[in-house]
Amino acid sequence: MATSSYRQLRVWQNGMELVQRVYCMTRCFPKHEVFGLSSQMQRAAVSIPANLAEGHTRGTTKEFLRYVTISHGSLAELETMFLVARDLQYIDAENYNQLAALCESTGKMLSALRRALIKKLHSQKSPNPKSPNPKSPNP
Repeated sequence: MATSSYRQLRVWQNGMELVQRVYCMTRCFPKHEVFGLSSQMQRAAVSIPANLAEGHTRGTTKEFLRYVTISHGSLAELETMFLVARDLQYIDAENYNQLAALCESTGKMLSALRRALIKKLHSQKSPNPKSPNPKSPNP
């Protein structure tokens, strides 16, 4: 998990792939959706890698965890909009299935990253059991 750049994160790379696919897909949406579903999907997709990048550069585990959580929320929002697009027949079942699979793999990566960051946070907070307690009396 220790990477010098957010660009090395596989989950960020998956997020960027989602952005590319969403922009390509929404070009075919009806014109009346330009400021509706198309725009919402594009913003949610961009939010995934953008929040990972911002959180990674914040410099603290706690901040990074916060932004990973926001990215995960944006992914859930995007998944919901994929369902809407499918139900409105803006995308076919094959495209939907491919996008759903990419969302699923990205979600698993976000969950794993979130667990790792929580574990790191807990290890930073717990006192070192080998260090002497300054308040305890000397025997």
